Amino acid sequence: MTQKTIRQVLKFRDDRSWSQFHNPKDLAISISLEAAELLEVFQWSAEDTRCEEKMDRIREELADVVNYCILMADACGLDLDEIVREKLKKNNEKYPVEKAYGSKEKYTELKEKGKA
Repeated sequence: MTQKTIRQVLKFRDDRSWSQFHNPKDLAISISLEAAELLEVFQWSAEDTRCEEKMDRIREELADVVNYCILMADACGLDLDEIVREKLKKNNEKYPVEKAYGSKEKYTELKEKGKA
């Protein structure tokens, strides 16, 4: 995501004077609610791993989640690039390629390849 896009999201908020309502608690709630709406796209679907016919709703709900994440980062004074890089570093340590490649196991369950 570009800084230009982030600025557009913040401008949309600021043009409406909505930052007064955007405290971390309410933004966290909004992120959770929008994530639930994204999950709802797959509710009761026979093939829950397919999404081609649902792409319009997925795009819209995912955009809502991302927009609220941008607003949350701004409200908390966090740099999105920085926090994502930090998390990637931690995940790289938890899930080294030689252990995690092709595995869905949680990091606490990973074993060296070829070892039982």
